Amino acid sequence: MREADETTRQRLTDALRTEASTPSELAVDFDLTPHSIVRHAEHVARSVDGTDEEFLVAPPTCRDCGFNGFDDLLNLPSRCPSCKSEAVDEPVLTIE
Repeated sequence: MREADETTRQRLTDALRTEASTPSELAVDFDLTPHSIVRHAEHVARSVDGTDEEFLVAPPTCRDCGFNGFDDLLNLPSRCPSCKSEAVDEPVLTIE
């Protein structure tokens, strides 16, 4: 299948099978916003569920206090709920 014939979600799935990435990194590659990458990733996670593959998310992490207990792992938090710092690393997504 040619790349132009693939949907965004198919291309995102292929990219996540190849390399772990943050929503911002994927947004640059796909010319989308990080928030739209997260929404597409939610659908990709559901489509991978029940197969021999696994959609994995390394949680967002606060660079100041190390907090990583966010309720929604597939999210782009603007600040840490523990120390209120805005220095929060994005989640890292991959398919294995």
